[in-house]
Amino acid sequence: MHKIIFLFALIFCLFPVTVHAQQVQTGDEITIDPNNPIEYQIGGISVTGTENISDNVVIMVSQLTVGQQVMIPGEDITNAISHLWRQRLFEDVSIGIISVQDDVVFLEIELRERPRLSRYEFIGARSSDEDKIKERLNLTRGDVVTDNLLYRAKTVIEDYYQEEGYMTPEIEVRQQVDTARTNHLLLEFEIDRGRRTRIREVNIYGNEVLSDRRIKRVMEDTRERSLRFLFSSSKLVEEDFRKDKQRIIERYNELGKRDAQIVKDTFYFVDDNRIEIDIHIEEGPTYHFRKIDWIGNTVYPDSALSEILRISPGDVYNQTKLESNLFMNMEQGDVSSLYLDIGYLFFQLDPVEVAVENDSIDLEIRIHEGEQARINRVSVTGNTRTNDHVIMREIRTRPGQLFSRSAIIRSQREIIQLGYFDQESIEVNPIPNPQDNTVDIEYIVEETSSDQIELSGGWGANRIIGTVGISFNNFSTRNIFNREAWRPLPTGDGQTLSLRAQTYGRGYISYSASFVEPWLGGEQPNALSLSFYQTTHRRNLAKSHPDYGYYSILGASVGLARRLTIPDDYFYLRQSVNYQHYDIMNSPIRFVFDNGQSHNLSYNAEFGRNSKDAQLFPRSGSEASLSLQITPPYSFITGEDFQGADPQEKYRWLEYHKWKMKTDYFTPIVGDLIVAARMRFSFLGYFNSDIGYPPFERFYLGGDGLSGWEIDGREVIALRGYENYSLTPTDARGEFIGANAYNKYTLELRYPVSLNPMATIYALAFVEGGNAYSDLRSFNPFDIKRSAGVGVRVFLPMFGLLGIDYGYGFDEIPGRPGDSGGQFHFSIGQDIN
Repeated sequence: MHKIIFLFALIFCLFPVTVHAQQVQTGDEITIDPNNPIEYQIGGISVTGTENISDNVVIMVSQLTVGQQVMIPGEDITNAISHLWRQRLFEDVSIGIISVQDDVVFLEIELRERPRLSRYEFIGARSSDEDKIKERLNLTRGDVVTDNLLYRAKTVIEDYYQEEGYMTPEIEVRQQVDTARTNHLLLEFEIDRGRRTRIREVNIYGNEVLSDRRIKRVMEDTRERSLRFLFSSSKLVEEDFRKDKQRIIERYNELGKRDAQIVKDTFYFVDDNRIEIDIHIEEGPTYHFRKIDWIGNTVYPDSALSEILRISPGDVYNQTKLESNLFMNMEQGDVSSLYLDIGYLFFQLDPVEVAVENDSIDLEIRIHEGEQARINRVSVTGNTRTNDHVIMREIRTRPGQLFSRSAIIRSQREIIQLGYFDQESIEVNPIPNPQDNTVDIEYIVEETSSDQIELSGGWGANRIIGTVGISFNNFSTRNIFNREAWRPLPTGDGQTLSLRAQTYGRGYISYSASFVEPWLGGEQPNALSLSFYQTTHRRNLAKSHPDYGYYSILGASVGLARRLTIPDDYFYLRQSVNYQHYDIMNSPIRFVFDNGQSHNLSYNAEFGRNSKDAQLFPRSGSEASLSLQITPPYSFITGEDFQGADPQEKYRWLEYHKWKMKTDYFTPIVGDLIVAARMRFSFLGYFNSDIGYPPFERFYLGGDGLSGWEIDGREVIALRGYENYSLTPTDARGEFIGANAYNKYTLELRYPVSLNPMATIYALAFVEGGNAYSDLRSFNPFDIKRSAGVGVRVFLPMFGLLGIDYGYGFDEIPGRPGDSGGQFHFSIGQDIN
């Protein structure tokens, strides 16, 4: 039997495909009249021309089925072809007749598949650009190569380069047959990005209330190259430009220009790689609030809502202030928080302009209070190492409580303060249940490494001192004997275990260990801390040598810290008892006495308040504290006369009182640009004038703040722009003896370069000043040594905070001309305070 084939084709407006009108090809045995369709029953369907798609899928997509009654020619066959074309998988589609038996027809679907992608490459692009473009293209081997795919790929590449400031990139797409794979193509994207296009000037037209300069300051991302914006990109990015135009309108809205609009904007080339931007503004009239009415409120009276709104009749219309004071004002409070903090989760608020006359606006604020919602379930997800109870004990939202937005915000802060999670990715997902007026709250966290290794070298005793330390900041003592919990160490209970050692060889060795349990007993946030350390300096001689000597310190402490609820729950009280034993024989370092022992038993109390929103890069909040370290006044207790006593007798039992005050304040200026202001003041006092100031526990000011080695309880304080210790009082021989009082002021501008938890980086610029004094009587808060400079901080989870600063000390130090001026400073494992 001759095979009779007819072809149906379809034209689609979106794809330039050659399509044929429905035709009938007749043979000797079959006659088909296009003008006289005949009804047939489909007896079978076969598929040819496919390699990557199964026959059954093709038949299913065509929507033809065996046993179906069809008219030939007719819409059923035409529709089948249309269904197959819509898949965009084929270059050619036809349906033919294989044979006809009485009223039964056997059909064949003939297809030619579009080629598929084998691989693709770039020509003329930098490797760094290639990686970013590949992420955007999202092309994979086996993708069907269509005109749409090629057009989209070219557009994506063009958009990428335009965002990078290359406004006229040329992209050529070449297709090559892959001889190794049937019906596959290799794509080559030849790229000529051209020269980077810069904004020469932004021209503003139609503005009267705002000057050109003020408008350009509002535009954060679309800026012309100038000295003021020397470090800005000065390139045109369409999405950034759209946001900047919206910022201009918002700024006008704040000034009462409710109808302000940008009526036209355009850019044009004025040189091969320079453009100018024209922005035409229509400011409109200045509006004022005339009348503000509250509708639907029963929980709070109009007066209470108006007080928190802080907008009065006659005020200039300010859309930004209105929305902030209605919905989200973290600093001064807002209307929504009044309701959301007492359970009104389903509360709705809708400000409606009910009248606009001349330059006056009447406003109705319509409130639907709804029912109070109680918390049903609280859960935590994303914590892969930290146990649930460690997070849950920090959360302020509990099942059965009324929903509270402020409690959620506080819970986020407390989770961030743990230091185990990426502070940028912590999310809260309230899941309301309106049917029973409840809400489920899900806290979503992302673990980051919190353990730290310290490997560093410092300078002390005219030698390089090596330090090695490790801190496990999410330790679990209860799982020490659980072999399955060692991954590689037992973690997840929020405890801290630190081990540290220093040495420069046989002559010096120091080691320490500390442990902190933040929730002693598991019921209240009472932190127990334990520490032990020993430091020994030896002369590098045999013990039998007559000049052999040593200087040894053995110390331990136990502390308890409590979170307070009065005056508010940001306050804390830390207390500790500390003991150091000094054993000195023929001391290898210069000290007030060469042989003997000294004991330092002290009580330390610190009262403070910490509302910083994060540990690593705080954007807001403050910390202030006052502490006292005090020993028993032994000379008063014993009544012993120390006038004329030798140093060994005076300092056998140390007696002193040591006061320290510090404040830190953080606030944002614009976006993530943060101001950090710090103040430090401390002094050391004595009980008995015959004994005087102890030679221990003194302050050493200047330099990077790295102690390098442990000795005599000294506190080393950084002041950049000066050599280490250079601002510390000296004796007649010119040797540093430590200060009994000091003050320091610091102002920093900080900006984050990367907030990735695996490598947090921020840059800073600083001005600071301070000084150290032999006694409190010579203290002068205005007699300071000043400096300024820049720096950068890098936080790596395994190594802690690393820093480098360049500071310039402006004031000369008498007798030490080289200790000020330009200085580089490095910090390891600590911030420079």
